[in-house]
Amino acid sequence: MKKIRVVVVDDSAYNRRAITRMLEEIPGVEVVGYATNGEEGIRRVIDLTPDLVTLDLEMPRMDGFTMLRILMASSPVPVIVISSTRGDEKVFKALELGAVEFIAKPTSVISEELLQIQQDLHEKVQALFKLNMAKVQKSRQRAGGEQAPHEQAPSELALPALRGVGEGSIDLVAIGSSTGGPPALQRMFAAWKEPLPFAIVIAQHMPAGFTTTFAERLNRSTGFEVKEAKDGDRVLPGRALLAPGGRNLVLVDAGDQVVARVMPPRRDDRYVPSVDALFASCAEIYKSRMLAVVLTGMGNDGAAGVREAKQQGAQVIAEAEESAVVFGMPREAIATGAVDRVVPLEQMVREIVYRCGVKAG
Repeated sequence: MKKIRVVVVDDSAYNRRAITRMLEEIPGVEVVGYATNGEEGIRRVIDLTPDLVTLDLEMPRMDGFTMLRILMASSPVPVIVISSTRGDEKVFKALELGAVEFIAKPTSVISEELLQIQQDLHEKVQALFKLNMAKVQKSRQRAGGEQAPHEQAPSELALPALRGVGEGSIDLVAIGSSTGGPPALQRMFAAWKEPLPFAIVIAQHMPAGFTTTFAERLNRSTGFEVKEAKDGDRVLPGRALLAPGGRNLVLVDAGDQVVARVMPPRRDDRYVPSVDALFASCAEIYKSRMLAVVLTGMGNDGAAGVREAKQQGAQVIAEAEESAVVFGMPREAIATGAVDRVVPLEQMVREIVYRCGVKAG
């Protein structure tokens, strides 16, 4: 069996040793080299041609951002950023530059607490075994505004191309995503230049400390009001609520209104925020007025949720393999038989708006 070859880039000798030890405990993974800064990291990647790079962002001589730009332009390779929560804005910048995943360090100082990321690191490395870098490159180019000749920009993929009314009245769009989700969500929300007459709720797998910044980034790019969900927030047309990192978001019927409840993870939740928990709570309230959307991501979160949503009469769509950075979540949702249509990300906004019955001129 061919081993997954990894280069570790971090200016801390302790962090390099700790990350190397955690990686080499994964069956089939071999750390073939390390680097102390971005300049050295580029040389290691070119010389060793690894299958994966782990990357610190703040390093001397050449930082992680510059290294990412050069790598993605010349030698694309899957990159997992390992960063502290104090660098949340920087993490999203790194994802836009082409990093495929990130892991939050428990602390910004050098400490044995770094070993707490071991399970998260194992899961994310294993999810990237079958990653298609061509899809990562395409996602990065679209996020950066690059486009091939004759290809429509994200805003042109939205409302103007639609005519008439879609299949029915949808009041709530519930979205679940994981690996590759932040750039996909940013592209989708950028296409909505004005608020539309439906509410959106999102469960994006993300640790605590990052979702406030992510919600703010989405809010700056769209006509929707996007905010990190707080307990008691009302679910309203034109508003999008993002599940807080490390917590579950569920909806409850409060009589004359639907409100958000932010809950600790359930004992059996492998992925948090849980897409299954969100979808199930939405379906119980909205039934046929709900549209469930499963985007790129590892694992099977969302599969049980789409089953429950379909049983309550909801519509379900999933991202196609051709655009998903990791096809795990969409594939598992499709396997349930509950998905009504499979579409690439480029058509997702149009499909959502159509199914919500929104008219366009």
